[in-house]
Amino acid sequence: MAGFEVAGRRLRTEADYKAALRDQELIQKIRSQVDMEQPGAVITLYYDMQAGKYRFETVVGNDFDDEIYELAEKYKSQGYHKDSRVPTGKKGGRKAKRQKGAGQSKGGEQQKKKTVSLEDYDAAMQKEILAQMKKRERRRKFLVVLCGILAVGCFAYFGVYSYFVEKNETDYDTLTRLKGNNALTGSLYQGVTIHYTEEEEIELEVLEEYQTLYNKNKKLIGWLKIDDTIIDYPVMQTANNEYYLDHNFNQEYDKNGSLFLDKDCDVVRRNTNLIIYGHHMKSGKMFGNLNSYSNKEYGKKHSLIQFDTIYEKGTYEVMYVFRSRIYNEDEVVFKYYQFFDAASEAEFNSNMQEMAALSLYDTGVTASYGDELLTLSTCDSSEEDGRFVVVAKRVS
Repeated sequence: MAGFEVAGRRLRTEADYKAALRDQELIQKIRSQVDMEQPGAVITLYYDMQAGKYRFETVVGNDFDDEIYELAEKYKSQGYHKDSRVPTGKKGGRKAKRQKGAGQSKGGEQQKKKTVSLEDYDAAMQKEILAQMKKRERRRKFLVVLCGILAVGCFAYFGVYSYFVEKNETDYDTLTRLKGNNALTGSLYQGVTIHYTEEEEIELEVLEEYQTLYNKNKKLIGWLKIDDTIIDYPVMQTANNEYYLDHNFNQEYDKNGSLFLDKDCDVVRRNTNLIIYGHHMKSGKMFGNLNSYSNKEYGKKHSLIQFDTIYEKGTYEVMYVFRSRIYNEDEVVFKYYQFFDAASEAEFNSNMQEMAALSLYDTGVTASYGDELLTLSTCDSSEEDGRFVVVAKRVS
């Protein structure tokens, strides 16, 4: 096991050890480029790390992330910001002036050189030169036109993109206002009947808070909210896991997609683990900021997750945060996205041990057989088919 230790951290597998070495190499590179005594440089590094410019794979990187977070908070509390700099001397300016003078002297010598005109060449050469000049002019005009077309296309794309971003925000603001507003429900709401078999059916009541939204789209299964984050969205569910990858609540095409519950989850006959998926959008929409949980301090401040099904409310506390990926079917490894139910206490405990081993840090929260879990999953670019995962335990 001695060989599986990096920066004072003991790693479980050789793969984790190699990942930790990559983290350590990246940390050394960052330290060589960033002056930790410069408040502005440290705060800028912190914002770059939050934006995902640097991605770590193991607890070694997470330790460094915590170090930068604490140092940046210290500098910010002292009144520094990312543009703050320690004053430097003026030697560079004097050197630049000397170099400029040298350049002027050299330029004076160059001006003495003889200027060559077109008339200095014979007729055949003049004709060739003019032909080449015309060819270059045609190429220049073509490039100008092409750049103009590209510019127009870019402006058009930006305009369309801005329109859909604004529309998306407006749509979700509208949905948020409709949540809890039963003014539009009236006689449209008639309850829910679930047919498990021809002989067995269950009558259910949708919470009043979600009745108007349910009448607008019967695929609504719940609502996910994390305080002090952008995550405040309806959660959908269909018979497949494809439709809401690129459709919004109004069933319109939308590259942001929607948050959706895995098709194999059942909120009525409750699974051990409910899994919600969402895109990692660069704009921060959907689960675009979910990987902020890689920072332990962020995780502490956002430890509670509110997930209401349309039938009952629920609060969950973050338990594990880890990176994983989609594996081949023949690979014998823990696949979090296949964990819906535990058939026994031994199976449940085994899954908990697997997730604890993967977790980037210890939250102090544990679960026992019979507890209800919630898993949030999004894409992660740290590896091919990578996933970033947050697992929480229901506390109320």
